[in-house]
Amino acid sequence: MADEMVRQAQVFVNRVYGSRIGMTVEENGQTGWNTMYALTRALQYELGITALSNSFGPATLAALASKYGKIDASNVPSADFCRILQSALYCKGYDGGGIDGTYSSRVQQSVAQLNSDMGLGTVYPGSALWPKVVKGLLNMDAYVTVSGGSGAVRSVQQWLNGQYILRSDFYAIPCDGHHSRDVAKSLLFAVQYELGMADGVANGVFGPGTQSGLKSHTLTVGSSGNWARLFTGAMILNQRSVAFGDFTSAVATAVQSFQSFAKLPVSGTGDFSTWASLLVSYGDQNRSGEACDGVTKITDARAAALKAAGVKYIGRYLTNPSSTSLPEKAIQPGELATIAANGLRCFPIYQTYGRDASGFTYAAGRAAGQAAANAALDHGFKPGTRIFFAVDFDALDHEVTSNVLPHFKGIVDALEVDGGRFAIGVYGPRNVCTRVGEAGHSTASFVSDMSSGFSGNFGYPLPADWAYDQIVTRNVGSGAGAIEIDVDVASGRDTGQGSFDAPRPPLPDVGFDGGFLNALHDDLSRYMRSIGFDDDGGSGTDARLFTHTQCFETIMAHDAQTTQLSRAYAMRKALIQTSAYWEMRHYDLLDQAVDHQVAAYHLTGIGLVKDSSTGIAQISGNVGIRAWNYGIAQGFVTGTPTDPSKDGDIWEMWQKINKDNAFSMRTVPLIHLWGVVGKPGGGNPPSGETVLRPMSLDYTEGEIFEIIRRYQGWGTQAETDAGKRMGLYHIFEKYNNLVRQLAAG
Repeated sequence: MADEMVRQAQVFVNRVYGSRIGMTVEENGQTGWNTMYALTRALQYELGITALSNSFGPATLAALASKYGKIDASNVPSADFCRILQSALYCKGYDGGGIDGTYSSRVQQSVAQLNSDMGLGTVYPGSALWPKVVKGLLNMDAYVTVSGGSGAVRSVQQWLNGQYILRSDFYAIPCDGHHSRDVAKSLLFAVQYELGMADGVANGVFGPGTQSGLKSHTLTVGSSGNWARLFTGAMILNQRSVAFGDFTSAVATAVQSFQSFAKLPVSGTGDFSTWASLLVSYGDQNRSGEACDGVTKITDARAAALKAAGVKYIGRYLTNPSSTSLPEKAIQPGELATIAANGLRCFPIYQTYGRDASGFTYAAGRAAGQAAANAALDHGFKPGTRIFFAVDFDALDHEVTSNVLPHFKGIVDALEVDGGRFAIGVYGPRNVCTRVGEAGHSTASFVSDMSSGFSGNFGYPLPADWAYDQIVTRNVGSGAGAIEIDVDVASGRDTGQGSFDAPRPPLPDVGFDGGFLNALHDDLSRYMRSIGFDDDGGSGTDARLFTHTQCFETIMAHDAQTTQLSRAYAMRKALIQTSAYWEMRHYDLLDQAVDHQVAAYHLTGIGLVKDSSTGIAQISGNVGIRAWNYGIAQGFVTGTPTDPSKDGDIWEMWQKINKDNAFSMRTVPLIHLWGVVGKPGGGNPPSGETVLRPMSLDYTEGEIFEIIRRYQGWGTQAETDAGKRMGLYHIFEKYNNLVRQLAAG
């Protein structure tokens, strides 16, 4: 909602300072960072700082302190200087007195209220604005409870401000009733100050000095003073219901509950391990854990070493998107049998390349869900197993909303369509795990607490549904048993699996079993509808010319040929089916119009369009020639090479692709094989395409993605569409795999 006084503040800073500070702001009456940045720059300008910045950093603070010390009714540098402060007050929700350049009684009353709201009423009594308060005034922090904030948390925030604001490196934190990264760091500063660390030594990091000091500050019933306030404050910030203040018997009971929840020794005292778990996500890294995860194959010797270290549950990856990096990351042949034979249990993890928000979408989640189910069955995991899907990056809260939650909804939908054979877990920072669980998209969390600096860990409590808590990387065993693992504390909420079905070997494809046609048809339909493709092709300017059923029946009508080609080229049928189906589903009126232009060019000499992507697999004459030439040169097919620069050769190839569906389907795998070697001569990106390893039935997900992407081309759109095609691929592969296994008996 627009605020007229905020709008006037924006008008003021634009009119007086816009040309001086190198920026203007939208005059919309809504407070935002840009407005605060502009006011900060205006203040710096008035202070004589020449290198203006959006940041109210040490130089700005030092200049303000040295020039004026404090600002009050008797010490206002200028009218415009006062207007900057008045504007900031309005942007913060306080009465700024009219933006008239006067430090009036209204301004004084607002400043006194601001100091009180920040918890600084005792330190800075009255109506003066001290430098650190001005710094707090020129940011977006709130100093009143907002959006369901906790009064107890706000009390802790205010106390921290009032107790430590005079320390050199301590700045005012928000008093909004919400725990956050800044609040968590301020608490660590406070602990370090109480340990006696000097300004410049205290740094807000949970380092060796802090840990050593805390080991001599165990709290028990009757403890009081600042140490008790810091401990109870830490409990409150971790959403534990205790009174802020002394360490009472009620606090001891709450501590026992927290210790039990976090799988710490239950003592009821504020010992080091409890301090550590309250202050940093990974807690006491000297703890042992009953679980671990890693990227190394479990052998008998390594299993023995892990058992000796107290490990019961081992997290291993279902797939490895790379064929060269971390060669033992994915579960290796015979490994699950070794784990079971040694009395250990395994919980599966699914992770691909998603290292930022762009890798997480609904369509990618649909693909991930089906891919994980396929891989779990391949390895022999039984129905009921929980698969932990990874979010291995520092997802900001808005990215959880926009990307991660839709991604997990895709996983949920994929596994529901798959028959609900596998449960869903989430691996990631605390905030990700909590929000995915609260959305109903997972049933247990595997928390990446080692990454204590992640914004999604710093300031968030351990999720209520945590199953595994990843706290430290450690080497265990020696000789043949030596292995590096991530140590995971286990809650008992998930215990993995201790017995497994026989793994499904990578068999060559066989002819499709007609008994599964309806199921495959319906699964593909559900997926395509979920990403915006109506079964009937849609309507309007985005209408496609073929329905889902027409595309499906066309692709499956060539199953015998597709099967023969897949076996000849050691290529999964799903690669051929996916590319052809996707392209046919996308054929629209514009494609049809361009095809007519190509025909006119060659038949009448009218027009400029001599080639286009055509036919059910949307292949151009140029690409068809190059793919066939490559296939002929490699002995994949027989024939006479033609010239992609000659109109006659392009027209001959184009007509075959346009009119002969079997020929188009025959050409798809040749394009894939051409893609393996980087599509030489095919209009590659500036740096060229890399050469992949020869086509194989055990291609990794990364290699499959590359082949599918290269079919379309390169660039952002090809990357995005390839992510969507992966969902199709895994559905086709689900049924092809099932048919292969049935045929093998």
